[in-house]
Amino acid sequence: MNYPVQKNTLYVGGLPEEVNESILHSAFIPFGDIKDVKTPLDQATQKHRSFGFVTFLTVNYAFPERIKGGEQGWAAQPIWADADTWFERQQQEEEMKRLQAEHQATMLAAEELHRKKLADEREGEKEDEAEGTKSDPMAAAEAEALK
Repeated sequence: MNYPVQKNTLYVGGLPEEVNESILHSAFIPFGDIKDVKTPLDQATQKHRSFGFVTFLTVNYAFPERIKGGEQGWAAQPIWADADTWFERQQQEEEMKRLQAEHQATMLAAEELHRKKLADEREGEKEDEAEGTKSDPMAAAEAEALK
């Protein structure tokens, strides 16, 4: 049996077997005055086909307010466009965080390498100074004279 689709009729899918029209009515009554509830039956099993229709007496549609930019505003976009851009934004943010973490790790490794190189150079200078006084006779004589 075909039911006419009305703008005040809500399709409800994925209903468990135990849900009947009374339960469906009770579930949706907080949202407005209900005119009718239907759960179409399967002719062979005489059980509903896991979906139903709730028809309200009146339905007011909510439209998002237009923002500056006219046709460029988010209100002009299809409903899924915001979800798509949100998902893309999430992916971009995750990639940015990953790149920042990678960059920070690289910078820390470079700083550590630089510190090690400076420490090695200082050690080399100290060794050169100690060796320099032993091998340079002028430096040795100067050191003797100062003593």
